[in-house]
Amino acid sequence: MAKRANMAEAALPGLAGPGAEPDHAHHRARLRERFDRAGAEALADYEMLELVLFRAIPRRDVKPLAKRLLREFGDFNHAISAPLSRLLAVEGMGEAAARELKIVEAAAQRLAQARVIGKEALTSWSALMTYCKTRMAHQGVEEFRLLFLDRKNVLIADELQAKGDVSGVSVYPREVAKRALALDASALVMAHNHPSGDPTPSQADIRMTKEVAAALQAVGVVLHDHVVIGKERDASFRALGLI
Repeated sequence: MAKRANMAEAALPGLAGPGAEPDHAHHRARLRERFDRAGAEALADYEMLELVLFRAIPRRDVKPLAKRLLREFGDFNHAISAPLSRLLAVEGMGEAAARELKIVEAAAQRLAQARVIGKEALTSWSALMTYCKTRMAHQGVEEFRLLFLDRKNVLIADELQAKGDVSGVSVYPREVAKRALALDASALVMAHNHPSGDPTPSQADIRMTKEVAAALQAVGVVLHDHVVIGKERDASFRALGLI
């Protein structure tokens, strides 16, 4: 009887007999094959997370963890952009798995940056905004970036000027102007995110932008725009008539 029970158990789906590969090993192979054949567009967000987690967790079914990440953060982008502390708080997440997600985030940011550095910013505006969104849209704290342009409006540098908490950052107009001169920039675009997700400029944003624009004008540098990045959309000061 015991022998029959063991044989029946081995035949159940998802259970491996002696020397057999676990069922999730076949799932991994099928998922990788589908990615190779049809690309990321054919995969759901949890499946993309599975592919990332495979490397960090080689001998465990990671589908339940991938789905927990989506329940916690909403989608693939929010999951890989989540703060490390929040990732580690998810059941089943270890340091190695969290690191893999942050590597993917960093790679996406580096790729987006490479597509805009050295390019004419005003004719590559869509790519520039894609970069800003990739870099800042899902951050849990406010970041303020400066995008420096040369005389031909080619992007020569992208720098993090300040980083704060959910309530905002401190920006010093003289420091912005000083850095523009140091880089021999002729113009710049400012960008910052609103962790709340709503990109509507605040009165503090408007006041600070006017102060920065005045400091730049005094040294012959043009402020082309100030863009506020939200989670789903962005707001351009120039388009809003605020510059």
